[in-house]
Amino acid sequence: MHEPVLLNEVIEYLNPQPGQRFIDATINGGGHALAIIERIKPDGILMGLEWDPVIYRNFQPNTDQPQAEKRNLILINESYTKLTQETEKHNFNNIDGILFDLGMSSWHIEESGRGFSFMRDEPLDMRYNPTQTQETAAVIINKYPPEELEKIFKEYGEERFTRSIVKKIIEVRKQKPIIRTFELTEAIREAVPFWYQRSKIHYATRTFQALRIAVNHELENIKTGLKQALDVLKNGPNGTGGRLAVITFHSLEDRIIKNFFKQQAIEGKIKILTKKPLRASQAEMAENPRARSAKLRIAEKNHLEIEVISNNFQNKKLSERLS
Repeated sequence: MHEPVLLNEVIEYLNPQPGQRFIDATINGGGHALAIIERIKPDGILMGLEWDPVIYRNFQPNTDQPQAEKRNLILINESYTKLTQETEKHNFNNIDGILFDLGMSSWHIEESGRGFSFMRDEPLDMRYNPTQTQETAAVIINKYPPEELEKIFKEYGEERFTRSIVKKIIEVRKQKPIIRTFELTEAIREAVPFWYQRSKIHYATRTFQALRIAVNHELENIKTGLKQALDVLKNGPNGTGGRLAVITFHSLEDRIIKNFFKQQAIEGKIKILTKKPLRASQAEMAENPRARSAKLRIAEKNHLEIEVISNNFQNKKLSERLS
């Protein structure tokens, strides 16, 4: 199972209670979801979205819930960019909290065989859902013009040697298509300085991150998912609005969450509950190394949004009468 990070902090801030409704927008192995379900039983319901069809198929058999208790879970094989669509389809409303864990699954790296890791010789695929996403990492590497590759590596990977890496990729692909991870890793190795090859972070890390983000449109999807999450969360006065919790693992994601929360707070739509992102404890980091880069931000939907909408509606009616 994908080890859930910041589990105690998520539970503390979302504060699930019996009978409530939650959404885990990235259910993965279900670590966060099962902990929430335990606290909302017997009548609460959690909707879990999982975009990867293999993880989706494998999820329910791996849970230790008795069959009778599976009424607490609605499991859907879909991206969180379809959050509004799925809540309407299942008539799932009055939602108390939504969680996004944006970390890539350990399963994708270790077992998927789709080329997410530069440590394994696999096809350059990198799609979370091969049935919905057509363009693979190999297509990007072999078909995109140099300027587009440079943009991807620079913006999504923050790679300092973007130009030399792209130059080498173009040179190699003229001779033979780059279709496997080791082929790409070797091209990157030949393009960067020797000291960079020996740095703490593997020299292919940023390029692989950039490709994965580009293939799955991750940053655009996050923005879409956040907006829909805020729309479907319940409204409520005096601190009773639904809560939105987001776990990120790199600066590009965290910057999007930070800016989104800031803008929504300025507009009076949310109250930010974490002035600074919550980080994992030393004990958790020692037990789960991937928790070292995790950041958790939480916001609460503000009832003022109802007042703003109501006032706008009244003003519109008044204008219509006056005209």
